[in-house]
Amino acid sequence: MQKQKLVILSGAGISAESGLKTFRDSDGLWKGYRVEDVATLAAWQADMQMVLDFYNMRRKNVLEAEPNKAHYLLKQLEDKFDIQIITQNVDNLHERAGSSKILHLHGIITQAKSTYDDNLIYEINGWEMKMGDRCEYGSQLRPNIVWFGEAVPNIEPAIKLVQEADLMLVIGTSLQVYPAAGLIQYFSNAKPLYVIDPKKVPVTRSQNITFIESTASDGMEQLFEILTKQ
Repeated sequence: MQKQKLVILSGAGISAESGLKTFRDSDGLWKGYRVEDVATLAAWQADMQMVLDFYNMRRKNVLEAEPNKAHYLLKQLEDKFDIQIITQNVDNLHERAGSSKILHLHGIITQAKSTYDDNLIYEINGWEMKMGDRCEYGSQLRPNIVWFGEAVPNIEPAIKLVQEADLMLVIGTSLQVYPAAGLIQYFSNAKPLYVIDPKKVPVTRSQNITFIESTASDGMEQLFEILTKQ
């Protein structure tokens, strides 16, 4: 029997329980940094070393973090469903929890890419990138992150995955960052949508929606119970 396709849109809230601060936390890692100074192409061109230092700090935190219960429960659901994760997160916690199919919308912090050719992607050994780290063409490497103002190359594949899904789960995202937040509009109103977040997430549909107002891990325990008993 063919498994139903369950597509998951995950955001910073699922990683927060692993100790990775969310963008909007008042005490979050981004506090003290203006987005314009560390997460735009203009910032990179103005001060490459500061941008590298900022992402080195974030990468070190990611490598020290561990997947949490929510990550592992998503992996366990692969026994029952054809799972596809679409994540807004730049960490690799879904991979480390063992999930099979993960699409990163905003890049992944454990990789570098060439400033000469965007298609040249390299795994970073350890947490530190340095000035002088170059691609095979001699061009400085930058973090493989989609910065503010840049196109999101994986948004079209993500739309297709959402359109083809039988069920959808939104977890740990306030649906305020576009274009990722717009993905939910491509999911059929006739199919079940589940939303896990401690706060009520604004969703413009009135049918076939289940809100679980809880943390990612507690919410996933509840959803796991619901989905595995169907």
